[in-house]
Amino acid sequence: MSSTQKSLSTTYIAAVIAISLWGFSFVWTNILLNYRVPVFTFLFIRLAIAGILLLVFSRLIGKLQKINLKDFLWLSLMAFSEPFIYFIGESYGMKATHSPTICAVIIASIPVFCLFVEKILYRVPFTFYKVIGIALTLPGILLVVFEDGSLSAEHAYGIALLFLAVAGATGYATVVKKLSGKYNTYTIATYQFLMGAFFFLPFFLIWGTDGLTREFFTWKIQLPLLSLAILCSCIAFGLFITVIRNIGITRANIFSTLIPAVSAAGAAMLGQEAITFSKIAGISIVIAGVILAQHTKK
Repeated sequence: MSSTQKSLSTTYIAAVIAISLWGFSFVWTNILLNYRVPVFTFLFIRLAIAGILLLVFSRLIGKLQKINLKDFLWLSLMAFSEPFIYFIGESYGMKATHSPTICAVIIASIPVFCLFVEKILYRVPFTFYKVIGIALTLPGILLVVFEDGSLSAEHAYGIALLFLAVAGATGYATVVKKLSGKYNTYTIATYQFLMGAFFFLPFFLIWGTDGLTREFFTWKIQLPLLSLAILCSCIAFGLFITVIRNIGITRANIFSTLIPAVSAAGAAMLGQEAITFSKIAGISIVIAGVILAQHTKK
């Protein structure tokens, strides 16, 4: 095997690990919600741990850059979009739907919604593949959402919140595109998590401190919480940076479409959800739609 093949194999392994961790993030979040841990409790602590770890790591390897004062406004807008708006929509959306699979499927549509932003802001034209991909994504989501044939008011509320998370992530991607030309990924990620924790701090002090019970510090709660902070926010992000650098954002996003499949499998293994034909069909259609929407001619 040549060095190029070895490098590509390593990149694909890194992508699979990152996607697996992100797929399980929905499962670990659902565990915390099932234990009735307040949303603002685990979100603030998760971001604070991730931000501090990235700050220390980035400084140790000499990757943390000095921020220009005028760019703090853009960094604040970035952190407000994601993680603040994104995690509120994702966590409360999952709390209402009680479904890691529904959550993961809707979140997986983020690259498709980013195409609309590119069209509006950067005048990137829609291609045949983009149109077909977008047209496929919606019925795939509907197959998963309407699996039981109807939609309760609580589920509708949760789905609306999940699309709020999609809007947050789309806004984040737009701002990051502006900042990525000036700062490296370690700097952006460090400030993203630290400023995100700062946004959540008032909500934690008002509604989150009640969650700091004796049970909160037991291993059954700390394990999924630390998994989210260390594995999903730090390690998976670092691995995906390598993937994007080696194979590009478009090919990397193709791997990210597998997140709903991982979430569905993980939820099934832990007895949180059953895998049904509708879910398999819906997830498959969404994956196909997102991949097609990102197709580009070489």
